Amino acid sequence: MKPKLHSLFTGLAFIAGVHQTTAQVTNLGIAPVAGGQSLLYWPVSSTNYVVQTVTNLTSTNWVTSRTAFAVNTAEVTNASPSGFFRLLPATTPAGMALIPAGWFTMGDTLDGDGDAIPTNVYVSAFVMDVNLVNYGLWTKVYAYATSLGYSFADAGVNGGTGTNYPVETVDWFDCVKWSNARSQQAGLTPCYYTDAGFTQVFTNGDSGTTVYQNLTVNGYRLPTEAEWEKAARGGGIGRRFPWGNLIHTDQAQYSYNPGVSYDLGPANSPSGPSPVGSFDVNGYGLYDMAGNLWEWCWDWYGTPYGQPTTTNPTGAGPGSGYRVLRGGYWSNDAYVARCAFRANSNPKYAYSNIGFRCVRGL
Repeated sequence: MKPKLHSLFTGLAFIAGVHQTTAQVTNLGIAPVAGGQSLLYWPVSSTNYVVQTVTNLTSTNWVTSRTAFAVNTAEVTNASPSGFFRLLPATTPAGMALIPAGWFTMGDTLDGDGDAIPTNVYVSAFVMDVNLVNYGLWTKVYAYATSLGYSFADAGVNGGTGTNYPVETVDWFDCVKWSNARSQQAGLTPCYYTDAGFTQVFTNGDSGTTVYQNLTVNGYRLPTEAEWEKAARGGGIGRRFPWGNLIHTDQAQYSYNPGVSYDLGPANSPSGPSPVGSFDVNGYGLYDMAGNLWEWCWDWYGTPYGQPTTTNPTGAGPGSGYRVLRGGYWSNDAYVARCAFRANSNPKYAYSNIGFRCVRGL
């Protein structure tokens, strides 16, 4: 239903007036746009906002209608004939970056991948670790987890000579359990369980364990494949890499191939991963979304994509037996470091070229 301008102006007055100190936004405006919607706009700032609605100002039950706007405009639709809107600053946890909600084109046709057919996908806002999980963070959470009775098939390996190198040699199940422990250590609700009713937190078990994911809670988890690719693209559209269509070896930890036209080199001889955060960030402020180490995702691998829905897809069923990997690793050439490249592995195996990073829903 098209929101009434009177309601929107009332809501805007409420935002800019009574709750000025909460929203910290001035010079709000409104403009009609196509599709029966209206546009709220405000000055550009470095703060992200959420849009919340309520139909009665005496109510404390404000509902977030759109989340995590990193830009200075927001289309809003109110389902009731009258209502109020407010903007609240959206906080991003330290060490994480905001990935705003929205549609994007997953996959591309740039290099003929048969399992990356372009698909329009909507992903809700979330936050993602700026870096791969490094060995220092891994060991701290690992020690906490084992003190609580968690068990792991692999202790994890330091990818280099310092704690800021990414942890490697961790299987999918261990990454999921570790994410639960990280959530508990931070006072958050774990995402992974061994029952569909979400009553038994996943703390023990490996190959053969059925893991259920609760996306309604605020804990740390692995990204879905769609979330990973949206984040990797950094807000760009139709690009081969997180920053554009060309790559050179001071942008990512990968192996130069002179036979690839979009690889600018120069020649290098990588012998392992680099410390996290060693190269340039993408448009969302994320490091190593191309190269360094493969990254585990939640999804079972399927072709194409195995997505049952275009809104917050979570991948195919377990029939393939393999979980998705994204990003490529230090010994791969540029073709594998592309945003659309897909790979997979048996989740029970831990290899020296696979790591991970976490996300959290909003």
